[in-house]
Amino acid sequence: MFALLLVNAEIGNETKVIKFLREIVEVKEVYSVIGVYDIVAKIKAKGKNELRQIINNRLRKFQAIRSISIMIIIPEKTKDRSPTKKTIEILA
Repeated sequence: MFALLLVNAEIGNETKVIKFLREIVEVKEVYSVIGVYDIVAKIKAKGKNELRQIINNRLRKFQAIRSISIMIIIPEKTKDRSPTKKTIEILA
């Protein structure tokens, strides 16, 4: 399963948090963003229990992280409607 982590860092610690997140094997992508949150990260876990362990045992203990909101990604079961290569060529 995948989840998005919406992270707020303590002021001035954004780079430190990004570096910390990139060192965690389960974290697959990390982005610095502007808006309500400072950082968005994509994490891969085997299930909800593993996700809970990663968040509670590692992320929440890191002092430079002020808060974390979690959004679990639900796989879509319908037909993939993303643009095909042919559609993209037509639009170009």
